[in-house]
Amino acid sequence: MANESANGVFTDLFTAVGDLAQQATDMAGSAVKTATDTVQPVSNAAVQLCTSTINSATQIVESVTKAITSALTPKQSA
Repeated sequence: MANESANGVFTDLFTAVGDLAQQATDMAGSAVKTATDTVQPVSNAAVQLCTSTINSATQIVESVTKAITSALTPKQSA
């Protein structure tokens, strides 16, 4: 009888520890998902901002190059 009682106690203990471990794992997974869901829009905005900045800088360089080329090109008289 005593042995059966001890086995029941250990079973209950292992079940409780297992449940706590499962809850901790679920919470960690949820935290990672929340962090990912939070960071993704910010990183997308940063990439879009960098792309827009690079495109604007490229357009400025092209405009300046055209202006310099136009200024240096001799005018042809008709």
